[in-house]
Amino acid sequence: MAFQLTSDAFVHGQSIPAKYTCAGKNVSPALTWNEPPAGTQSFALILDDPDAGSVPFVHWVLFNIPAKTRHLPEAFPMDETFPDGSVSGRTSTYATGYMGPCPPSGVHRYSFRLYALDVTLNLQARTSKTDLLKAMDGHILAQSELVGGFGK
Repeated sequence: MAFQLTSDAFVHGQSIPAKYTCAGKNVSPALTWNEPPAGTQSFALILDDPDAGSVPFVHWVLFNIPAKTRHLPEAFPMDETFPDGSVSGRTSTYATGYMGPCPPSGVHRYSFRLYALDVTLNLQARTSKTDLLKAMDGHILAQSELVGGFGK
């Protein structure tokens, strides 16, 4: 079975419920994934809005999620670092933690991408998406994408 990221909150290609956006509670949806490839040492998660303009707007960056993890709960904490070794990167507003969909107009797509990595990354909290992608280069064993839409 292919490496797959899912959510009980919405189905790939469908609308993200308002609860998980700036129009609601602005909390992260629960995310679940299946068994990653052999050799996985950690996971990284990026949520961005590719419809935001020439540069996707980054809504969430989380990395060094332990290899044994298969689920992130709803309303994941906004901390910079976690006891299990997970680390929050920064959003496009330089904040850490989840920042829900909030397009200025129209319906935008929001892409949750989960990467299975063959390393644990030596990066600090508040690392940018760009720096995370550079550090992951050559270490991605598999990736999965869950896309949802939202408009105000």
